[in-house]
Amino acid sequence: MIKKVLIAEDHESANISVRKTLDDLAITNTEHVYYCDDAMNKIMRAVTANDSFDLLITDLYFEPDINKQKIPGGHELIAAARTFQPDLKILVFSAENKPAVIDQLYKQLEIDGFVRKARHDARELKEAISEIEQHRRYLPRTIRQMIEQKNTFAFSEFDITIVKLLAQGMLQKDIPAYLQRKAIKPSGLSSIEKRLNQMKEALGFSKNEQLVAYCKDLGAI
Repeated sequence: MIKKVLIAEDHESANISVRKTLDDLAITNTEHVYYCDDAMNKIMRAVTANDSFDLLITDLYFEPDINKQKIPGGHELIAAARTFQPDLKILVFSAENKPAVIDQLYKQLEIDGFVRKARHDARELKEAISEIEQHRRYLPRTIRQMIEQKNTFAFSEFDITIVKLLAQGMLQKDIPAYLQRKAIKPSGLSSIEKRLNQMKEALGFSKNEQLVAYCKDLGAI
């Protein structure tokens, strides 16, 4: 059973919304913080006092302010919390919508659930907590479809070539000349830009650097 919950959220309105959702589920033993350092301190003190939290609900991104933090964001908080309390259930509540980022939360940080801040997020929070109570991971259908789309994306030889050139430091505007020298078609700048944009859109990225990093992690380049 989930009886004691810690909420790490730096936006007051979202913080209140999560607490209201927990109240609806009759989970009243809750604590909330606006900083990741405070969250980790509470987790450590609770474990030491043999009164540990059952669930951590955290955002991923925390806006920096004058209060300097050792733990800057949710990714680092999750990793630290997992190290100190391996059995802690973790639910991410974030506006993040990039499938590659969300997928890595499950694969690398082994989170128990993800709910995107959007319409009907209160309902999904309730569903997520219910699933996590049953020791099941929660992944909304829409997010699951996005991740499946990412995982089934097929890179062509042309895709790999242009991403590899970017990884080697070649500027996008210089790629056409290289392709022409190697007799690789299409070689026009517009074709290259179009294909890069298609890959980024399919994988949920906004920058070429993210695409390059993903391909390196995937072992494609």
